Formats: sequence, structure tokens, C-alpha cells
Amino acid sequence: MLTLRPDISTPLITQIVEGLRGLINSQLLKPGSKLPSIRAFAASHHVSVFTVVEAYDRLVAQGWLVSRANAGFFVKRRDDAPSAVSGESTAEVPKFDASWYLKQIFENRDLPLKPGCGWLPHDWLFGDAVRRSMRQISSDTSDLDGYGVPLGHRELRAIISDALAEQQIAAEPGQIVLTHGSSQGLDLIARSLIKPGDTVLVDDPGYPNLLFMLKFVGAEVLGVPRSGTGYDLGALERILAKRKPKAFFTQPRLQSPTGSVASVGQLHRLLHLAEVHDFMLVENDIYADMDTGARTTLASLDQMNRVVYVGSYSKTISPNLRVGYLLAKPERIPQFVRLKMMSGLTSSDIAERIVLGAVTDGRWRKHLKSLRERLGESHQLASRRLMDLGFEIFHEPEAGMYLWARHPDILDSAVMSHSATQEGIMLGPGQLFLVEPRPTGWLRFNVAFSSDERLWRFLDQRILLGQSAEHT
Repeated sequence: MLTLRPDISTPLITQIVEGLRGLINSQLLKPGSKLPSIRAFAASHHVSVFTVVEAYDRLVAQGWLVSRANAGFFVKRRDDAPSAVSGESTAEVPKFDASWYLKQIFENRDLPLKPGCGWLPHDWLFGDAVRRSMRQISSDTSDLDGYGVPLGHRELRAIISDALAEQQIAAEPGQIVLTHGSSQGLDLIARSLIKPGDTVLVDDPGYPNLLFMLKFVGAEVLGVPRSGTGYDLGALERILAKRKPKAFFTQPRLQSPTGSVASVGQLHRLLHLAEVHDFMLVENDIYADMDTGARTTLASLDQMNRVVYVGSYSKTISPNLRVGYLLAKPERIPQFVRLKMMSGLTSSDIAERIVLGAVTDGRWRKHLKSLRERLGESHQLASRRLMDLGFEIFHEPEAGMYLWARHPDILDSAVMSHSATQEGIMLGPGQLFLVEPRPTGWLRFNVAFSSDERLWRFLDQRILLGQSAEHT
């Protein structure tokens, strides 16, 4: 079918991709025609099976081929096939970045399997309490008109203040600003603290939406590598020896995507470095309610001197109730409130009252206990299945939503993730979470969505194809 040249600098994968595209453009491979199986192509062209897998996956991602379960790969029938006359070519791999992620993660939310998503199954959430709270609010229509107050619903802020006190964080309700989810809280902090050209530190890998918003305000973003025990403090100190950051946006507890947890010793060291080098710490603690026990935080150690703290109810009550909050020392609050009012006036008083009803419901603590137990069980199951397939797990927290894992035979999880969507599976390709996106084998697994056997069959098939490359 093709003549491959292993003696030239062009990678074999690229030769296969470009060669098959040429055959399709010239109509030597017609729409609907079946390609040789992966093993047959590998054998006839004397290349590894893994090379063919990646080439076929790229052609699927580009829209030249379609993969059909248990049938093979076929030339895609489409009206908008690229013209051989135009001379234009498509990119070899789809573009995966923060803006792509923001768009695709919601467009693909209806895929049957969602092990790469960032939310919990609906029946794991606190829907009954939400419905009870909504009924209670609907029976009293006297407060449904007008706007909320700039800081947010006072009763909910008082409840948050009490909950934070249990974590040894002293905060008056006037130090708490309710936000439209944690994302708005992070955005307000970024716009308040950061000016164009400022150096900002973030966890690497980290939160794609945060990376996007920091770059949008003009920050120069530098990644601090995560380790299985929290931070690579040596790497952080090397950065600080050369650069003067304005802030470090970080997630010490149950970090997404790695699940790692920073020790108390690391938190003390981080606060010391922030004091010596004069930068702020923005602590994103949105998974606190999923943790199995009390844990020291930057906010509890610092009592809001250099720390701005972010929390949320969207993960544990309902993603549709976009209610989060930020906490800071009193003199910083007016600036956050001004920015909040400028960008969207007040947050939703109705949503905040619904959340208030949920967190004051007699079943709230029981709900959290049950949620933590289900996540713990799901971690055990997902970890065992991943390790059985030969995956390396970055860290096993046995709590929270995520596992960060890679397999030696998966070189580019982005290409495989695009192929997975053809099978109705949403994966979390690792390069989405990197400060400097690049091909990587790492994947983020949401353990709450990782029990379906179809996921494991898909992964097993891909891994077996890659492993067989060693014998061809």
C-alpha cells in the first residue's frame, strides 16, 4: 500500500499518516473502504504495531478515518474531505489546550462514559436536600425579587465562618465573599493581584481553567512540579533564586489532577519561602469536604496574612449551583467586592439560599460521610484495575476524585483520548493539565466514573496493541 523509508529523518508515524492521506485524496482509497488491520499493516510494512496504532489514531483524530468497534478502520465518508488540489493539510494531532478543554469538556458531557470529567455522578450529590431547600424557598416569594448583597448571603457566610473555625481558620463573615463558583473566586483574585508581566507560580500539572485565566490577564506562568508527597521544593527554590513571583496559586490538598497532598512540614516551608521572597499564596481547597480527616491548611497556619483561601460547594452539592467563596484578610475584601460587582453585580442570592438549606439540612454530615466512603471504595477499585493493566499511579490518596496514572505503552494520551471519544469515552489527557503542553502518557481518572467494564476493555485493547510492538 505504501513505501516506508526508515532510513530518512521523517518519523515512520508521519510517513504513514501523510501516505494514507495522499491515497485518500487521490481516491486510491475510496470513502468507506476498509484499511488493513493494525497487525496486518505492521507485518506487511515491517513496523511496530504501536507505530500503526498511533498513525491510525491520528488519522481518526483528523477526520480521515473512522474506527468501528470489532470491525476495524475505514476511510471516513464526508462531504468536506480535504482537496488534493488545495495543497492545504491539517495538523497532525488535535490541539489540546485550556481553551479547548473548557469547550470540549462540556460539549462531550453526554458521552456514555466519563472517566475524564471533573464532576460527580448525579446520584452521588445532595439532590434531595437541594429539592427540599428549593421547595422551602418557593413557599416564600417575598425575597425573590431584587439583587443579593455584594458580599453574598449573610447567613451562608456565617455558616461558612463556623465551618472554617472547625478547621482552625479564624474568619469573620465580613472576610468572606461568596462567588459564582470557585472559578469566579480565582478570577477575582487573579485580577486583583496580578498585572500584565507579573510572574505567577502554579502547580504543574494543574488546573487548566486557572492556567487560561492567568495567561489572559497577562501573567507569565511558571510551573512548580508536584511530587507524590506534595511539592518539589527544590525546584521551587531554584525558581525563586532567579525570579520574583507575585503569587503562587496552589492546591495543597487532594490536588487535581495528581491527588497528591502536601505535608504539614511542606506547608511550613512554603509559608517561609513566601515570607522571604514576598509573594502571596492562593490556596484552592475545593476538595476539603471530600477529605477523610482533618488536615492542616495554609490558611490555618497563616491566618490569612499571606494566604487567600478559596472553597466551593459545587463539587459536593451540585455543579449547577455555582456557589463558592473566597476568604482573605479584611483590608483585601473591598477590592474583591468591587471586581465582583463590576463583572457581574451580585452573586445569586437564590442559589446561595438553596446551598444554605442544604448545608443546614440534618443529613448534610451524613451525606459527606457517605460520599467519602464511596470515593474511598472507588479509589481502591480503580487503583487495582489500573495496576493490573500495568499503569504507574502517581499517588494514591484514597480520597478525593482523581488518580493520575500512565502506562509505558501509551506515549501520547491526547491522541488516544480523541480516539476514545469515538467509542463514547471521555478521557482526561495529561497535556491539558501541563503548564507547557506537550505529548505525555499521563491521564487523569475520575474514580467515581471508572467502574464501567467498557472503559477497562478499551484500555486493555490499547495496551495490548502497544505491548505487541516489542515482538514485531
